[in-house]
Amino acid sequence: MIAKFAIALSLTLFAQAAPLSTPAAAQVDLALPGTADMKYHEKTGDPVRLTAYGLGTRRTYLRSTTGPIIGNAFAWEKTLSEVSVSPGGRLAAGVPRAYRSGYDALVVTDRTTGGTTSIRTVKKPLTASYASWSRDAKKVALTVEQKVSGRWRVLGYTVVDVAAKTARTVRISGLSRSAGFWWSPDGNLVSRYGTGLRVYRPADGTVVRTYAGAGLPTGPEDSFSPSGRRVATWCPSRFKEQLCLVDAATGKIARRVNAKPEALFGWWDESHVIAVMSGKSAYRLSVLDLSGKVTRVLADVPRKTWAADLWLSFTRTS
Repeated sequence: MIAKFAIALSLTLFAQAAPLSTPAAAQVDLALPGTADMKYHEKTGDPVRLTAYGLGTRRTYLRSTTGPIIGNAFAWEKTLSEVSVSPGGRLAAGVPRAYRSGYDALVVTDRTTGGTTSIRTVKKPLTASYASWSRDAKKVALTVEQKVSGRWRVLGYTVVDVAAKTARTVRISGLSRSAGFWWSPDGNLVSRYGTGLRVYRPADGTVVRTYAGAGLPTGPEDSFSPSGRRVATWCPSRFKEQLCLVDAATGKIARRVNAKPEALFGWWDESHVIAVMSGKSAYRLSVLDLSGKVTRVLADVPRKTWAADLWLSFTRTS
């Protein structure tokens, strides 16, 4: 009896002294149709959710919802060439695959009710695409292009006010053929300019500031960190590193990351980015820290799928 009591007492004292372990976050493996059996590994508490993806403009997939609850299935949006979910997850902005009555448009869907609104943007032969949501989820910026002599040329941007259901197009002269527009955290628009970036006032295209020689935007997702203090760029050729972090306040390169991602799809959190890394037999969608180390693999990407112009769109949850 004494021995049993001693053992029980020892176990009790050990249990009191031992630290409580943190439960492992539940993982869900999301099947991504059309991608040769690619699965996205999502965990409870992730700061972002994969909400849309596509293979070029041929196939676009949007994550399902049931009222306010986000689902785990993706549906092919056959009438859209691209789609992007707003911060907070309520709205989706899609660009149709074809003109409607001679106009390009933005189709905004309320994902809690299923209601849709189509807002005209630019007249044929112009196109307005590559939707970028403002951080307050009130506006969408689109890059305006026209095919000239068989090549696409960027002419400016269109800003869609979602609540007012209006669109305003602003032309900018001297843009690079590969320019594209997305929102800065303070509500301006950013695009490539030379070997750096330029910030424009959305109402009229007035230049607000230029990040000269800071490197090219990583796009297509938001290149600004969640706090807005850093901007991810592809390093200028004078550096051996490929990924640079620019101080948004000064425009100076504050850090260079010793890694060679194939592509970036925005920020995971303030100290990690979402990167596609090349492996021996396939690519890997990864969480990459700012020292260049992969801290988590989100999905294995078959080479065939990557070659089909895979793009992914994430929505921040925190």
